[in-house]
Amino acid sequence: MFRLAASSLALTLCGAAFAAAQDAPTVSSPSAPASAVCPDFLPQQAHCWSGQAAKGGYYWIAVPQNWNGALVVHAHGGPRTGAPEADDPLEDLERFSMTVKEGFAWAGSTYRRGGYGVRMAAEDTDDLRQIFWDAFGRPRRTILHGQSWGGNVAAKAAELYARDAEGRVVWDGVVLTSGVLAGGTEAYRFRADLRAVYQYYCQNHPASDEIQYPLWQGLPEGVRMTRAQLADRVKACTGVGLPEAARSRDQKRRLADILGVVGIEEDQLVGHLAWATFLFQDLVHRRLDGLNPFSNADAVYAGSHDDAALNADVQRFAADPMAVARLAYDADLSGLIVAPTIAIHGKYDPVAFVSNQAVYRDRVATAGRSDLLVQTFTNEAEHSALSAPEYVAVFDALMEWIEQGRKPDARSVNHLCERARSRYNQPCLFDEGFVPDVR
Repeated sequence: MFRLAASSLALTLCGAAFAAAQDAPTVSSPSAPASAVCPDFLPQQAHCWSGQAAKGGYYWIAVPQNWNGALVVHAHGGPRTGAPEADDPLEDLERFSMTVKEGFAWAGSTYRRGGYGVRMAAEDTDDLRQIFWDAFGRPRRTILHGQSWGGNVAAKAAELYARDAEGRVVWDGVVLTSGVLAGGTEAYRFRADLRAVYQYYCQNHPASDEIQYPLWQGLPEGVRMTRAQLADRVKACTGVGLPEAARSRDQKRRLADILGVVGIEEDQLVGHLAWATFLFQDLVHRRLDGLNPFSNADAVYAGSHDDAALNADVQRFAADPMAVARLAYDADLSGLIVAPTIAIHGKYDPVAFVSNQAVYRDRVATAGRSDLLVQTFTNEAEHSALSAPEYVAVFDALMEWIEQGRKPDARSVNHLCERARSRYNQPCLFDEGFVPDVR
């Protein structure tokens, strides 16, 4: 049990009991949490705070009345290229509101800026943990959670900030949901391939009357384009966005070739092409000083109606070794995990392919840490929101692992999911025997 001073916010932990006064937290600083009105998707009588960290990121904190003494520090996905706004964390809080309903405290931030930067985001995530600890005292357990690109961020934070300067454990456990765990040098390679293959067939990104640039740049520095404008180009070339009957024969063939070669679905074409446009522009020009981290010099493309012609004439580019090294330093993962880590991933995730888990599994194994990793998989073609009781199950499994030393497996996680189904009226879709391959 712990208690803050009576003149401040009182948090009393005794079993699952939680009591909160309405005063400010103990620590008063420019980044200290300020009381906020909880959104209506949280349980009644939850308590919320918001603020802005010293480095600039906006954050929200929520603590339920039935707090179990464990804090979830959330790393969001993206990366979002726009400037952060104060209420941005509420989207993630709503998506994972089941953690608060199950008794966990939750904290999530925007990071200090938009754009790429795994180490930057990892530092901001650890800073948010410290903000909570300074304001409310150290919880009984602190769990690091990363979603999508935030999985890369969380896995990096777990490596960089595993212990404090005195050698004490910082993160008691880690949850990675739909994580981009292959790291920067591998996870985006297929999108560089997409830019090259798309341009071979469509010749409108860039168009012939526009500035010509190497496709790995995404866009030239300073050039602006909206997602809607990009979607219009895709529609003109492939018919995506038009009814099937309204598409020309040429549009249908170009679309089939692009999807067949790159290995994505029609409804994801604009999304992946947007990442390969706007994120690549940010990554190359703002983070890598204009250097190219991508290569298709040796790629052999297959799956079109004429692979020989495609491979002969597609735009080729070779990565700059310095760009690769800098991106690897920022975003690649060593596999040297030191805390119990559990992952969940939809087998048919159309955004972050399940092969990310195979890459991470192999890195953890090479580092000799497989005893600290559990990976679970579901029969879902979803990325941003899997079934709610599945999330409940992985958090419960992690807590049992930490508290009781009993490492879970896919079967035991599925059992925990079945226990939670009645509270959420959603299915449990685990595939207990699935093992992913590297893409």
